[in-house]
Amino acid sequence: MTTTVTTPATAVTPAPVAGGPRARAVLALALFEARELLQQAVVLLFFVVYTASAAWQMFSGHPGWHELTGREGMADYPALQDADRATQGSAVLLGVALFVCANRAVLRSRRRGTDQHFDTLVMEPWRRTLAHALSVLPFALFTGLVVAVRFGWAALRPGAVGHGSFFELAVAPLTVLLCGVAGVLLARLIPSSFAAPLLAVAAYVAVLDFLVLADDAHWSRWLSPVVTETGADPLPSDLVGRPAAWHALYLTGLTALLLCAALLRAGGRSVRIRVATAVALAATAAGVAGQSPGPSAALQAARTKVSAHPESVESCTVRGATTYCALPEWTGRTADWAKAVDRVRSLARGDAAARPLTVRQRVEARYGLDGDASYDPLGTPGAVTVGTRWGGNRVPEFSAGLAAVLVAGDEEAAGRVCDGRVVTIMWLALGADPDPLRSLRAVRLDDSTEGGAYVLTPTTGLLMSAGQTKVVTELLHRPRAEVTARVRAHWTELTTPGVDTARVARLLSVPATGLGGEAGNSCHE
Repeated sequence: MTTTVTTPATAVTPAPVAGGPRARAVLALALFEARELLQQAVVLLFFVVYTASAAWQMFSGHPGWHELTGREGMADYPALQDADRATQGSAVLLGVALFVCANRAVLRSRRRGTDQHFDTLVMEPWRRTLAHALSVLPFALFTGLVVAVRFGWAALRPGAVGHGSFFELAVAPLTVLLCGVAGVLLARLIPSSFAAPLLAVAAYVAVLDFLVLADDAHWSRWLSPVVTETGADPLPSDLVGRPAAWHALYLTGLTALLLCAALLRAGGRSVRIRVATAVALAATAAGVAGQSPGPSAALQAARTKVSAHPESVESCTVRGATTYCALPEWTGRTADWAKAVDRVRSLARGDAAARPLTVRQRVEARYGLDGDASYDPLGTPGAVTVGTRWGGNRVPEFSAGLAAVLVAGDEEAAGRVCDGRVVTIMWLALGADPDPLRSLRAVRLDDSTEGGAYVLTPTTGLLMSAGQTKVVTELLHRPRAEVTARVRAHWTELTTPGVDTARVARLLSVPATGLGGEAGNSCHE
């Protein structure tokens, strides 16, 4: 008879291993987990969409795209102090995907019932936790690469102006890294696969409620990883006033703090981890303190100065009969403005075509990046407003404002024009445009070429009646030389205040059928 003696299994105490092999083991596990994350459908889908979106935004400004659309867009004239922030928006979605999937990766052994096997390994739980956190790093680096390529593409465009911020560009990869590390920490705190998606929804609701309770205060908004501020036209780089460096420090410190918390939870009690926790906490606190104050008094004063008295900071150049005054970062754009001015002047009569004009760049900076980009009309004769955006619809809008000043004398008077002179103004603005009917739609508020509509200009705009629209559309279908000759021949009457639309139509040999209701001053329609 054979007797079998069974000895109870004892836990294997991890043998001391040199620091080098341990570090290599952590990196090897991190690379393995990174490959596992990449195979997750959610992560792969979000990163493919993110990359495709970035590629679309870059290549939509390529000359080949212009051949299809027939027009350069505003993306061809980027302000780099806005382009850096434009890279941040989609990072949150990437971060949420990594938050959920990194959480599930940490809990994989628990779901599959293999936790007990880790007790026989020489790698401590906190080192495995570190490896899971490091597995997110390649995705953050890839995000940073996409951000760099996207911003570099914008910076290399001939129409680019301004200066970007390295710290603004760092927000997207830091956000992705922060979300991934947060998923790892959550797995150590609450070992449930359902916790991550539920917490993501709860966090979104909690943030919204917090912002409401805080009355959307400056300090509360900057606790979010991505702070979106839109609405205003691009401001000069030195007037942006975003605490980007402090915010990057806050995100870096918070990411390190969450990582240290996960390591402590997993049993890491070494002096280095505790010191790192203290340093991360200090960095997070310093970042919060630095980003919390609102715009300084000096910044507000500088914004007010450039808004109320742009001439005090602008430099001016003279091209023919036109003086172009631009803010320091926009001086290279005067050549683009001059092309639009020359097109409008080429359709006017000799004396009007040679009339002195001043194209003055204006920006409303007093209300910050969330302010409304609207401008009061200038009363100075011959002064024409141009904003800090260019390309796309901004070009025909500027041309309409310029033509209105040529006809009415100044922007205040141009804003009151609603008689037959609107036809003359719109012909001057669009007659020499490469695609005048497309520009007519672009410059009208309802994007139409029929009926009455409001015409957009850099300041107050114009009211365009249905009859005036009919006459202008007919003119734009005719040969340019023929219409230009008639406009020049009847210039005085066509630009006389109070001239009615029916009379303008007859002078330009356009059938006046259906314009009987506009025989008088159309301002009273």
